[in-house]
Amino acid sequence: MDEQNMVKPNYEEEVIRLIRGNTSPRILREKLEDYHENDIASVLDHLTPTERKKLYRILTVSMLSEIFEYTDDAATYINEMDPQKAATVLSDMESDTATEILRALDKERRALMIDLMDVESRKDVALIASFDEDEIGSRMTTNCIIIRENLNVKQAMHELVEQAGRNDNISTLFVVDDFGAFYGAIDLKELIIARGENPLEDLIITSFPYVYGTEDIDDCIERLKDYSEDFIPVLDHNNRILGVITSQSIIEVVDEELGEDYVKLAGLTAEEDLKEPLFQSMRKRLPWLIVLLTLGLGVSTVVGAFEKVVAALPLIMAFQSLILDMSGNTGTQSLAVTIRVITDAPNLTTREKFGLVFKEMRVGFMNGLLLGTFAFAIVGCYITFFKHYPASMAFTVSGCIAFSLWIAMIISSSVGTLIPMFFKKIGVDPAVASGPLITTINDLIAVVTYYSLSWVLLIQTLHLDQLAR
Repeated sequence: MDEQNMVKPNYEEEVIRLIRGNTSPRILREKLEDYHENDIASVLDHLTPTERKKLYRILTVSMLSEIFEYTDDAATYINEMDPQKAATVLSDMESDTATEILRALDKERRALMIDLMDVESRKDVALIASFDEDEIGSRMTTNCIIIRENLNVKQAMHELVEQAGRNDNISTLFVVDDFGAFYGAIDLKELIIARGENPLEDLIITSFPYVYGTEDIDDCIERLKDYSEDFIPVLDHNNRILGVITSQSIIEVVDEELGEDYVKLAGLTAEEDLKEPLFQSMRKRLPWLIVLLTLGLGVSTVVGAFEKVVAALPLIMAFQSLILDMSGNTGTQSLAVTIRVITDAPNLTTREKFGLVFKEMRVGFMNGLLLGTFAFAIVGCYITFFKHYPASMAFTVSGCIAFSLWIAMIISSSVGTLIPMFFKKIGVDPAVASGPLITTINDLIAVVTYYSLSWVLLIQTLHLDQLAR
């Protein structure tokens, strides 16, 4: 294959060139239909408001609704559109996406859009908006097929055809009993190949997973991830189907949860974006920075308490950062492992918790032993050949450094495991035990360990401070 054939087409440039050209509206729409909606959505931000308005007038409602599904800034574009067409586009979108867009509009525009939407869409939006943003019901869509259990296959197929005009999520059909309560689900393929007069009972999967609309996203997301279903029904407290969570929504929720955990691990209070104002970014970062500044002052105070040790043997000050860095890194690794374990298995037994702590301490023990041995040799040679100290003194100091490194890594491994467990126990998100917090605490541990051992071993026991003079 030659090099020219391997070059990937730049669809964004092609779409922009088409929109900015003089092609007639009909031809432009037909050409844009050949591109994926995501490619068109990606260029909206690069167009001028006038160019976007031209696009809104030319494209059909169904095309616009599909395009807006792929953008995070749909509310901005809805504001630019003619109100009537904007409301029609919102009515054509998945109800959960439409609700999310409406929440981002100002109060007057939102009220106008809701008034202009069709009755069914207005009802769906009101239902989804009735859930808090941290409840799984706020992420559902009402786009699904629901049939009764007392039908035969032929009747079920007729019901499917009738509802498919209004709902395009047809790969799974949900079954309710005579009282409207959720009974099970049927795979479309199984329904198609079944005989017409047979009852549905043999096709219904009664063990199909489901969630309740008022469940917290954090509580049920791990359960949803365990299933590979395209849709999972959302029920009310009378076990009636309110809507479904699609696999796409599950992916989006997981992505958001990971994003929230990431910013917490970084010591932020919320996610940031490229266009965010300066002071808004500052407000997100300052709270943890103030806490960490206070803890950092505590570390500095502890270092000051060992001023006599540094004055007696200034050489050891040069290797403080080595102990602190390795201690912090070890604690952060244990923190990451522990948060992952807690997230995957939130109901650990006491024995499993002790096992996790013991395992992390063993990892810290072995890694500390190996790295301590390496540090003993390297630091000893460095002090001997570059600082020109006697070999006996150089390797004595490096031995203390290696021993301090070993102890600090063992303690840091346990701290990195115990702190998120403690937060989980008191009902606080374990991710709050962020990397910067763990690092600062482990700095304190490392400083105390290093200077205490230097004082006891090097000065009080071996009197190296006298040799250093």
